[in-house]
Amino acid sequence: MRILVWHVHGGWMDAFVRGAHTYVIPTTDARDAWGLGRGGREWPDGAVERDPALISADDIDVVVLQRTEEIEAAERLLGVRLGRDIPAVFVEHNTPRVDVPASLHPLRDDPTITIAHVTHFNALMWDTGRARTTVIEHGVVDPGPQYTGALERFGVVVNDPVRRMRVAGADLLPAFAAAAPIDLFGMGSDGLGDALGLPEDRLTLLGDVKPDPMHAALAERRAYLHLNRWTSLGLSLIEAMHLAMPVLVLGTTEAARLVPPDAGAISTDVADLVAAARRLLEDPDEAARRGRVAREAALAKYSLARFLADWDALLDDVVSAQHRHRPSGRPSASDAPAIPLHERTPA
Repeated sequence: MRILVWHVHGGWMDAFVRGAHTYVIPTTDARDAWGLGRGGREWPDGAVERDPALISADDIDVVVLQRTEEIEAAERLLGVRLGRDIPAVFVEHNTPRVDVPASLHPLRDDPTITIAHVTHFNALMWDTGRARTTVIEHGVVDPGPQYTGALERFGVVVNDPVRRMRVAGADLLPAFAAAAPIDLFGMGSDGLGDALGLPEDRLTLLGDVKPDPMHAALAERRAYLHLNRWTSLGLSLIEAMHLAMPVLVLGTTEAARLVPPDAGAISTDVADLVAAARRLLEDPDEAARRGRVAREAALAKYSLARFLADWDALLDDVVSAQHRHRPSGRPSASDAPAIPLHERTPA
């Protein structure tokens, strides 16, 4: 089927666009948040960049939304009502930010748009009222078991750690830097060392690195740190576990469902995690064993094949339901012949 979807969360999209569909991605010259297109990523041919002016309702079977503002944008673009004329699914990537656990979801009173939470914790914490909901847990492209752990250093991936200091757990890094140097990957990290009082020999800021070289570099570090206090579930944690890295994880939000204790350590007691970190530094064989446990757990819960199969089932369901209730006389994109998107004038 043909899916209209904006490029918002690159990590999630990296898995989503690998299904057996055509993913129509609005693309503008500005390459901004409303027209990023593929964003230079090496995605399959099914991920098609398209000038919004060339997208019509007859080209689209279903809309997958990731921001509430996209509802109005999609309806304006297609000239239809989402959930009534064209089926739509809203992907809820985030945990509630205020009034937890009584947070009211903005689509709670709309039974026509299905909400797909990316974690069970999200589904638990959001009050979604009359909305139809489901959970489709993350899947990632398996980078393979690259772990060596040869460097007695810790790796961490986090974006905007200065702005998101306590949310991202960046304030906890000094406790681990006392045990071994930390290498931090991610955007918006300038000034973090000064904010934490950590010199460059204890905290190295490596910036935004493309996935493949980042995975290779991470796999050389002895262990991975995941210190987020409040997050849906970091894809970087799942990727690190796929690499067969042992992981040191703050036991908050969804992490308890993913990380078995024998995959490294998981606790809400930072002292426990630091003690476990020191043990992994002292015993590389034990670190490698725990990394293998981490990889097995990640493959069992967050494989790409399971993720895509879950999405296929949901998309088939919402599109089939829309066909059953479609107003007479209006064909769907799959009912009527149309010029293939790849044969139209490119954006």
